[in-house]
Amino acid sequence: MSDAAVGAISLRDPAHRVSPRARVMWVVSALAEGVVALAALTVAVLVWDVPAWTIALLAVAVLAWAAVVPQWRYLVHRWETTETAVYTQTGWWARERRIAPMSRIQTVDYAEGPVERLFGLASVTVTTASAAGALSIAGLERDVARRLVDDLTRQADAAEGDAT
Repeated sequence: MSDAAVGAISLRDPAHRVSPRARVMWVVSALAEGVVALAALTVAVLVWDVPAWTIALLAVAVLAWAAVVPQWRYLVHRWETTETAVYTQTGWWARERRIAPMSRIQTVDYAEGPVERLFGLASVTVTTASAAGALSIAGLERDVARRLVDDLTRQADAAEGDAT
């Protein structure tokens, strides 16, 4: 590749965000997990000699987490597909950008967990031969996820290479 061609390529955010409903799903999930943690801590306060003020501290931490992290994740989590590759960007504290060439795709999986189903969302997982593991796109609208699985399957099948 020439120096001019390399200079023309720039690292950018993938084009698509996940569904806006993913934010609400992440808030609900964080609050549900927080309620479980608060219940466990309440039992610890009642059974053992754990200070009661720790319940209030945990409650503040849970509320802060549920208020900040889902919004932040929504701003960061992105995805895109082209004729040649799948691009993802994830994280809420540390960002990770991953690119999987179509010729390296081995499987494309569609999944709906119970909480995702409540919000009409789904996840797509793209497995490659990479030691870094699969690429996941969580929080997609169901129809978008289904189309993405179909499109990626067709594109990966048409790509030359042995996916290894």
